Amino acid sequence: MNIARIFVLSLLASALPLHAVTADDIPLAKAVECTPRAGLPNFYAKLNAGQEVHIGYLGGSITAQPGWRPKTLAMFQKDFPKAKISEINAAIGGTGSDLGVFRVKQDVLDKKPDLMFVEFAVNDGGASPQQIYRCMEGIVRQTWKALPDCDICFVYTLTEALSKPMLEGQFQRSASAMEKIADHYGIPSIHMAMEVAKLAKEGKLFWKGDLPKTEEAKKALGDKVVFSKDSVHPYPETGHELYLAAIQRSLPAIQAAGTKAGPHALAAPFVAENYENAKLVPISEATLSSGFAALDMKTDPVAKNFAHFLPQIYRANKAGETLTFKFKGTRAAIYDLVGPNCGQVIMTIDEQKPRNIARFDPYCTYHRLSQMVIDTDLPNAIHTVKIEIHPEQPDKAKILAVNKNKIDDPKRFNDTAYYPGAIMLLGDLVK
Repeated sequence: MNIARIFVLSLLASALPLHAVTADDIPLAKAVECTPRAGLPNFYAKLNAGQEVHIGYLGGSITAQPGWRPKTLAMFQKDFPKAKISEINAAIGGTGSDLGVFRVKQDVLDKKPDLMFVEFAVNDGGASPQQIYRCMEGIVRQTWKALPDCDICFVYTLTEALSKPMLEGQFQRSASAMEKIADHYGIPSIHMAMEVAKLAKEGKLFWKGDLPKTEEAKKALGDKVVFSKDSVHPYPETGHELYLAAIQRSLPAIQAAGTKAGPHALAAPFVAENYENAKLVPISEATLSSGFAALDMKTDPVAKNFAHFLPQIYRANKAGETLTFKFKGTRAAIYDLVGPNCGQVIMTIDEQKPRNIARFDPYCTYHRLSQMVIDTDLPNAIHTVKIEIHPEQPDKAKILAVNKNKIDDPKRFNDTAYYPGAIMLLGDLVK
């Protein structure tokens, strides 16, 4: 399956809440389209000088779509024809800032961006404010430690399910939490869906529907707008045009605010336990039993779709094959793939009771990037992790039925494969 298609589809999985939270967790911020703060002075200085400029786009499948990302890139290229402007597309559908903070170095910072847009408000819709603080601040601090001249802009998107506060003049909870980090570091922010919410409140926007294809259908629609096919992913022709217009309205104020170019100084942390030390460690640095094989990232039919984000992927499918490692730190997860031929693993950390973790979910009619959380908020000590392939498949038909999906070809689903690619650590491996 084409990787762009995977991006678009996989956000649907992330739209489900990660855990129960309420709007009372933090005060919701007043809804404004743009808060310029300290602007983007280094970015505009390079543009005005006609220099080479790289724009990083770190986000989910709304950013991966052929929408606001390529539209803004084209806008900058048109407005600054003397500058050589290119993009760093680091959008992965179905993922939030909890993965973004671990992959930002590999996927964006190593490619030396001059500006990085960060878009996770939808995919973080079910995350707690404290987790959002940790991850978004970790992204900021990693960026300015590595590239102090790189400017950052937070952009927020919206779905119908998250729209209630916006209809009442307040940001959704995730964006409200991100604004705390933006305030602390002087980062400009744009809520691209202010006009979307306004039109919805006025009854001039349909969150979900088909675009009109005939002149008669267009006439019947009148001045109303069909935002998306699924109430999540905007149509490039409509919803993403509203997002683009919001950015175009916001940039003059952001440009005017950023008059002092130079390296960004890191303020004291907003939360002490932020994830500025988050890292990806190649899975080959773990101890792998003989049944694990490294996949050819250029030719393997599964792996080649993900080589842009995972430089190496291993595969095993026999019961009892193991992956083990020790680390000193507070959090660990595995950056892996889930898909139709995947099974489940038995995970053990330290002396805790082993637990089964499925690498298959209701969306596994195709392969996509995922993360398997091992444990969080651990004592900062040495921990031992063992992951073993379970001999049995999960009940795939039952799991797929949750989303009204079915096993179309038994051969595609009849396996217990496991595809680890990297270890996500807050800490360091111990040999």
